[in-house]
Amino acid sequence: MKLIRDFLSEIDERWKFVGGEPIRLRLIGSAALMLQTDYERGTKDSDVLEAEEITPAVKAQLLELGGPKTSLFEKYRMYLEVVTQAILFLPQGPVFHPVQNLALKNFSVEVLGVTDIVISKLKRLNQNDSDDIKAMVKRKLLDHGELVSRFESAVDMYSMDARAEDLDKYIANLNRIERDFLGMPESKIEKPDWMQ
Repeated sequence: MKLIRDFLSEIDERWKFVGGEPIRLRLIGSAALMLQTDYERGTKDSDVLEAEEITPAVKAQLLELGGPKTSLFEKYRMYLEVVTQAILFLPQGPVFHPVQNLALKNFSVEVLGVTDIVISKLKRLNQNDSDDIKAMVKRKLLDHGELVSRFESAVDMYSMDARAEDLDKYIANLNRIERDFLGMPESKIEKPDWMQ
């Protein structure tokens, strides 16, 4: 999507060297879908997954240049948010793909794979999330077997967490995607023994 590319390019142009460049930015959510497919929709944010390269100085400058209430937000009507992996519902070893056709000096950009993005959206599954998932199904970019396998991996990761009590909701959201979007039977997902 040209708008996201232009937004990232302008952050790159305004960037003041902090050391360690090029800095790896790992994008998740709808912006990541649009950078790896022909899908487009309006989005007001672009989530960057916090990684080792996102030091406090890097995070501060990213938000100063591209955060909410910045001139770039006014120009592009989108902004950066830096989120920690710990708060996301993701499979073990999330899959990221490099974005090759961005000419940035200070950053290398990777996007979360389509299936893992869909899994991360099952935590909230609002209307925009549903629209994104339907678009991936329409483009035949969501394989049912891979979705279930990666979901089970996320359940394994999450089952040791205090938030595991939310798994029933995520399983219900997965089953809705299977039934209503993919036209597949609902999978029976095994929860941790302590939740039975």
